[in-house]
Amino acid sequence: MNLAFLFIAHDLAVVRHISDRIAVMYLGRIVEICDAEELYTRPLHPYTKALISAIPVPDPTIKKQHTILKGDVPSPISPPSGCAFHTRCPHASEKCRTKSPELRSINGDQHLASCHFAEELLSTN
Repeated sequence: MNLAFLFIAHDLAVVRHISDRIAVMYLGRIVEICDAEELYTRPLHPYTKALISAIPVPDPTIKKQHTILKGDVPSPISPPSGCAFHTRCPHASEKCRTKSPELRSINGDQHLASCHFAEELLSTN
């Protein structure tokens, strides 16, 4: 039908069922973009991984490991230097504190991520 919708939500369980392609944002910047199934099976950005780990499983017998982010969300009016997520990221390094990562293709496909360590995190998925 050549029809497109922009659906903005915080409930990733719902987003998964109605979206073909998803962009994840943190402090007003896109940190990851890819096809829906790819995002849920192979998230690359640490923020995306934390969001997906927070999706409840409707089965009380299944124990799920949650990624708990430490620290407060920085002010969007005065974001931190470098990567805006570095204050809460478990993988942050000095490079993250000083240089903002570009949104780029990982492994030459349509999966884009804005993380200095996306290739390394890909190998841990």
